Amino acid sequence: MFKRQNGKFRLTLLADPDIGLPYGVIPRLVLCWLTTEAVRTGERELVLGNSMSSFMAELNMVPTGGRWGSITRLKDQTTRLFASTVSAIYSDGDRTALLNRSIVDEANLWWAPQAPDQAGLFQSTVVLSEPFFKEVTERPVPIDLRALKALKKSPLGLDIYCWLTWRNSYLTKPVEVPWAALAQQFGSDYTRLRDFKTAFIAELRKVLAVYPEARVNDGPTGLLLTPSATSVRKATKPLPGAR
Repeated sequence: MFKRQNGKFRLTLLADPDIGLPYGVIPRLVLCWLTTEAVRTGERELVLGNSMSSFMAELNMVPTGGRWGSITRLKDQTTRLFASTVSAIYSDGDRTALLNRSIVDEANLWWAPQAPDQAGLFQSTVVLSEPFFKEVTERPVPIDLRALKALKKSPLGLDIYCWLTWRNSYLTKPVEVPWAALAQQFGSDYTRLRDFKTAFIAELRKVLAVYPEARVNDGPTGLLLTPSATSVRKATKPLPGAR
């Protein structure tokens, strides 16, 4: 179980203990690919390809074997992600609101790690859960997969990029986000706030190299966000199936 608390709001990620929680860059890349494909195709059932290497090419990953190779890690982390459930709870003493979400209803991964280029008899597919599909298609936040690929070596960089373009999708006036609040959201690996801030700013510079439209500055007590264009321009209307 992974848990984060921000005031009265608590977010928990749950997984089968025999499978484990997803972590690192790969689940982030897969999740971004899933949401992008759902918006592009307008379909809950997504095709991951009939070979492992073809899907890895979509994520800009090079197939490598062995215990710690990319092939093993992709299959392991994808299974962890698809088996996870997110629980969001808001409680102020008098009122409690709870929301549970699973990402997928069904997944069929016909991948052979020993032969990643070999096409299987069936295509690998995933069926997104109805609530998750509706959330990402009715309230899409445009992201650039090229930016994700450029940042793929840094989980923190990926998180900052997605967070910035999400904030800019609705931001209407400047706002300063306290460093302490950012540390609660992004800084699970840091015990000291100044160490987190140093790491965050270092990764932010990389993010701004691929997302130069974002207008951010180091404010007196936090990160100052000024309304900016999203990383990818929003479509004026949904375009299911459009490329």
